[in-house]
Amino acid sequence: MIQGFIMEQRRYERRRSGGYLFCCVVAVLLWSVASAQIRYSISEEVNEGTVVGNIAKDLGLDKSSLEERKYRIVSSSADPLFHVNQNDGVLYVSRKIDREEVCAQSSTCLINLKTVLENPLEVHYVVVEVLDINDHSPSFPEKVTTLEISESVLPGVGIPLQHARDPDGGLLSVHQYKLSPNEHFSLEVRDMGEDGKIPILVVQKSLDREAAVSHSLVLCALDGGKPPKSGEMNILVNVLDINDNAPVFSQEVYSVTLDENAPIGTTVAQVNATDLDAGPNGEVVYSFSSIVNRRLLQLFDINPLTGEIVVKGLINYEERDKYEIEIQASDKGFIPLATQKSVIIKVVDLNDNAPEIEVTSFSSSIPEDSRPGTTVALISVNDLDSGLNGKVICSVDEDVPFSLSPSLQDKMYSLVTKSPLDREKQSHYDVTIVAKDAGQPSLSSEKTISVVVSDVNDNSPEFSQSPYTFYVTESNEPGASVFSVKASDRDENENALISYHIVRDGTEGNKWASFLNINSESGDILALKSFDFETLKTFQFQVVASDSGTPSLSSNVTVNVFILDQNDNAPVILYPVSSNGSAEGVEEISRNVNAGHLVTKVRAYDADIGYNGWLLFSLQEVTDYSLFGLDRYTGEIRILRSFTETDEAEHKLVILVKDHGNVSLSATATVMVKVVEPEEAFAASYVKSATKDDEDSNVTFYRMITLGSISTLFLISIIVLIAMQCSKSTEYTSKYLQETNHDGTLCHSIQYRSGEKRYMLVGPRMSVGSTIVPGSHANTLMLPDRRTPGEVRHFW
Repeated sequence: MIQGFIMEQRRYERRRSGGYLFCCVVAVLLWSVASAQIRYSISEEVNEGTVVGNIAKDLGLDKSSLEERKYRIVSSSADPLFHVNQNDGVLYVSRKIDREEVCAQSSTCLINLKTVLENPLEVHYVVVEVLDINDHSPSFPEKVTTLEISESVLPGVGIPLQHARDPDGGLLSVHQYKLSPNEHFSLEVRDMGEDGKIPILVVQKSLDREAAVSHSLVLCALDGGKPPKSGEMNILVNVLDINDNAPVFSQEVYSVTLDENAPIGTTVAQVNATDLDAGPNGEVVYSFSSIVNRRLLQLFDINPLTGEIVVKGLINYEERDKYEIEIQASDKGFIPLATQKSVIIKVVDLNDNAPEIEVTSFSSSIPEDSRPGTTVALISVNDLDSGLNGKVICSVDEDVPFSLSPSLQDKMYSLVTKSPLDREKQSHYDVTIVAKDAGQPSLSSEKTISVVVSDVNDNSPEFSQSPYTFYVTESNEPGASVFSVKASDRDENENALISYHIVRDGTEGNKWASFLNINSESGDILALKSFDFETLKTFQFQVVASDSGTPSLSSNVTVNVFILDQNDNAPVILYPVSSNGSAEGVEEISRNVNAGHLVTKVRAYDADIGYNGWLLFSLQEVTDYSLFGLDRYTGEIRILRSFTETDEAEHKLVILVKDHGNVSLSATATVMVKVVEPEEAFAASYVKSATKDDEDSNVTFYRMITLGSISTLFLISIIVLIAMQCSKSTEYTSKYLQETNHDGTLCHSIQYRSGEKRYMLVGPRMSVGSTIVPGSHANTLMLPDRRTPGEVRHFW
């Protein structure tokens, strides 16, 4: 009959299962629309791949961006129960769910899922309720149990029986017990809270051992399913002879407290019971009742003689904060009598669990231009303790530009930037998050995450010098590198990749830039033509350095170029010059001239300047060295002594004119000196002057042009040098003139005497080892005599 009833109930369950599941899903969807948190329901044991719900649709998310934003479920489990499809946002079941495995016998089984969208960061919480199905039948620990009951037991005495267990929860667990009909016994069910419903066999009518030695009963346990499932246990009751006094406990209620993590062997409580019988019938022994959960038998033990309850295993408040143990006191009578009493043990929480930190980073790096308040990572903390022991406070180091911002969700924090970032100052941060509870003593834990600051193009290239000053020797080889500029950028990668170009705006001041070219990668500058110092002394141009960032940043620098003179011009003889263009001349002097008489003056010039243009005169060939003398600086030829009768009437002087260049260049002039008698000299002088006027009329014009050009070039050089000296900074001047001008001038002078006259040779100031020597052609000035005869001064 019972079997037919169960089959009928099962057919009814199949008819109702489809409608029941549909109603549950509709109810959950309506609830999730009104709630701030998405909630779905699904039955346990559904197949893998079953659709739970469309999260993207319910949240109103753009399905096309889910894969790009890396939509996923954050889970620390290696075998998660659910997974989300990144293409359409549908939540699927990853494997079969056993509700009894996930939530034990909890009335409601809720699984909290944390889903995230990266770039930008979004966090959504999904709750999935796993609905129980009646997939387990109640079962007893033993199929057959034997009870021994004295015939003297009075009606109303209750004997606890082993209760049935059903892994299903709520209404689908053990709902009721049924006892097969028997006139001597009835069934009473006691609700023990977490331990479930306990069946108690109540003696309904006094037993008579002589009438019946034993009784066979069947105890049936039914769950709350529709149809219900059941399990059975056979009970054999043996009727014993009289032992008419049962032990009595000394207290009505036993309630004690116990600290969690109490050492094994710690005494929890001691119960005491007495029996009014004498002999073995009055000796009491203690034990746990047969209805005590097996888990409790692993945690506690009882001394059968003293009734002392001691700790046997690890007591963990986080696992269970209260235990109720049924203690049985039995006598040693031939037919023992027993009494049960509950001992309530309340576990006291200790601060034995440090906070747990879970960090989910949503970006491998954060741009340096991120605004304060930008989210870097999401942090969740949890403490298994309760009360103050479970209250957690999170913090980060003060010396990092990050802070923790509490989330609306309990025990959730966001790691955000609190100040602007600068990758050039620091590109990497190790942020240590410290979680500390409020227990005594306090426990803490920490977690370090690495934050990389990515580069943005916020730095312009910087030149190593500003402005640049370079010196180029004239007659340089066209196409060769003459100098180089260099810029650096504090950014990295493409933002620091620099290219160079020369500004070519076509203005008059920038015309020389067209004769230069620059290597865009190295900054090496090449001259496309050879420079001539005599044509160009200095010029400037601008170079621009640009990085490869987006948008590109650039900076420019002025480059000053000074052309250095080379000794590339040989001296040119201006006088004497004969009618055929050769450097030859004839001078006639009277035989009666005195020592010191000026015979003639050799004049020459050099287009170079400085040492390269400073000329020295020397006698390369002369018929009589005792008769003629040559001033090495002015080129004046003078008589050293008076003529005698034995001196020849014609003398040939070959004068060598050379400059001071490293590789000296030179020219020669020939002067023929004819010695005549005073009367002849006067006549020759007259004739010569008349003839010479005619002969030199064609040459004078060219000499005037030459001398005018030399004088003009000299004056321009002096003016330019003075202007540069006055306008440029001390640093610039020190680069151009490497030796300090102690007397405040740009020239030097050499003073000497010749006869009754004093001369000073004015020329450019020179110093040994100078790299660049500004100046002009030497000039000779006649000064009034202010010194003693024979004194010569040199000014350098």
